[in-house]
Amino acid sequence: MANYGNLPAPSPEQGLNRYLQEIRKFPLLEPEEEYMLAKAWADHEDSAAAHRLVTSHLRLAAKIAMGYRGYGLPQAEVISEANVGLMQAVKRFDPEKGFRLATYAMWWIRASIQEYILRSWSLVKMGTTSAQKKLFFNLRKAKNRIGALEEGDLRPENVARIANDLNVTEQEVIEMNRRLSGGDASLNATVGSGDGESTAQWQDWLEDEDADQAGAYAETEELDTRRQMLMAAMDVLNDREKDILIERRLRDDPMTLEDLSARYDVSRERIRQIEVRAFEKLQDRMRILARDKGMRVPEGAE
Repeated sequence: MANYGNLPAPSPEQGLNRYLQEIRKFPLLEPEEEYMLAKAWADHEDSAAAHRLVTSHLRLAAKIAMGYRGYGLPQAEVISEANVGLMQAVKRFDPEKGFRLATYAMWWIRASIQEYILRSWSLVKMGTTSAQKKLFFNLRKAKNRIGALEEGDLRPENVARIANDLNVTEQEVIEMNRRLSGGDASLNATVGSGDGESTAQWQDWLEDEDADQAGAYAETEELDTRRQMLMAAMDVLNDREKDILIERRLRDDPMTLEDLSARYDVSRERIRQIEVRAFEKLQDRMRILARDKGMRVPEGAE
């Protein structure tokens, strides 16, 4: 990958405003120019082309990062993680797929930020399901919508409403709200009376009951492979199917059938049919790619 040592980097000393001013100096790219630069990187590993692709999208990364304020983490570090995701997107971007880099990069940027936040919050049981991750990242917005942002424990009617909106149980809402309302205790804190003589730390008393590093690494590798397969599988869709599927299934804030029907001047039912058919075609292609790579295919998917 290109050397990004000379990229502007956010820091507490420099100040966020100064960083934002610096990245505005980099010009945005026209579609044709972006395509040629992406081809130069993909075909010839042209580091100068990759550098321009990254710098022209630093504003996008910063904008997405600013949406993750409120987790008690340094904003400069959140932006840095966003930039890491952006660089991964540039590294893997295929201009022949028919997408703009910004569309492709959004997923990588958000994924990088969210992984950083989850690591930093040290929520041991966090993220075991997609619904729990969604709850973690949307609870603050949900509380804000109903005017409950400053509460301690939520009122029962608010718990029920949030649980219904985010498709989780009421108990999960209560537990997550309490986690987010209180800070993490440091495992490096000294155990003892505080007389300074004890050197034992709380982490010394912990036992790893699930120390399967090989398994964890394998799961991470498989997830990364499936992400790549998803982009490759998009080849089976035409431009309209791709656009509708992305807007309906791959956005954090999906477009409505009504909005898409206006865009394509067809009925909402027709948009729904295209969406369903596109998803089926994508699933079929993903299964073929998974079998070709010797990966697990869910039962009943044949």
